[in-house]
Amino acid sequence: MTSAVSRDQDGGGMRGLVAAIGSIAGVGLGFSITLPLLALTLEDRGISPTWIGINTAFWGLSSLAITPFVSRLAARFGTAQTLAASILVLAAALPIFFLSPFWLWFPLRLVAGAALTITFVLSEFWINTAAPPGKRGIVMGIYATMLSVGFALGPLILWFTGTRGIFPFLVGAVVLAVGTLPVLSGLKVAPVLTDQHKTSFVRFLVLAPVATGAALLFGTIESGAFALLPLYGQRVGHARDVVILLGVGVTIGNIALQMPMGLLSDRVDRRKLLFAIAGFGIVGAALLPMVAASFWPFMLMLAIWGGVVGALYTVGLAHLGSRFSGEDLAAANAAFIFCYSLGGLAGPAVIGAAMDAYSPHGFVIAIAGFFIAYLTLVIGRIVLARGT
Repeated sequence: MTSAVSRDQDGGGMRGLVAAIGSIAGVGLGFSITLPLLALTLEDRGISPTWIGINTAFWGLSSLAITPFVSRLAARFGTAQTLAASILVLAAALPIFFLSPFWLWFPLRLVAGAALTITFVLSEFWINTAAPPGKRGIVMGIYATMLSVGFALGPLILWFTGTRGIFPFLVGAVVLAVGTLPVLSGLKVAPVLTDQHKTSFVRFLVLAPVATGAALLFGTIESGAFALLPLYGQRVGHARDVVILLGVGVTIGNIALQMPMGLLSDRVDRRKLLFAIAGFGIVGAALLPMVAASFWPFMLMLAIWGGVVGALYTVGLAHLGSRFSGEDLAAANAAFIFCYSLGGLAGPAVIGAAMDAYSPHGFVIAIAGFFIAYLTLVIGRIVLARGT
């Protein structure tokens, strides 16, 4: 599809890629510090897990609310300017959390969640715009790998800083603020949007269902897995001090496999690759109960399965970038993030209910069901494409 808007920038090529990927790596690192730090601080203040969960859900609610307006904000204020401002808002909010009473955490979550969503939408739009068409998959793989590394390093930083007092909050704020430096270095080459056509992100929810469906599926799996994988580990017999390491297996798989999967996506039909990933997701879910009782086989399976499944996001983004450009790509990316956020809200609830209904393996039953639904969607799109 051709661009619906005239642009005098193409994202800046390599310079733009370094700027956008560098900024989102910093944001990923800062966010991986923020999320556990906020939960632990509330627990120290005597807030119940129920209220902590409700407060955390405000991230997702604000993401859904702000997504339709991201392209308009970037058109009005500039892509790089809006991206840098959003990172600074997120950085400024972090120490304010520590200094605020609990009731104020709800509007703070809304503001911080909106800022976080803007950073992801605009950085991914920038990366997709600047990526060479023949190398878009590997570029998105590099992006996903850098983001995963940031997520992995956050808990390590907290281990050094501790989780009490304002100091770790200040460290997180500084890490986030540093993420603006790559953006500012690419200020002159950032892609330019205008709002003359006012492309709505809503139509892209159905115009590119294979990609947006991949985002919905990945958001569902990622949020549900990270939230409930430790509980599943306990139900299959692992000790409490061990199950917190299960998420590390998934993260390692993401770090190791995103670039190879991205490179593969540059050489094959991305819709068929997404179909294969979904099929592997079902097979992996079926195999997990067979190894779940043994820690190291379980970790190895989680790494392989998690790394391949994580490519849903990487390949889905590359698929969007190959189909759209300019304002259309910005709107499509907003739809992608909207679906990811929606999945993040639905995943824990559905998977949690399945765990209650089908203990101990309701976790994998629900995940397999999500993959089957997505597989059906991809088959339908491939069949429809052949018939047109």
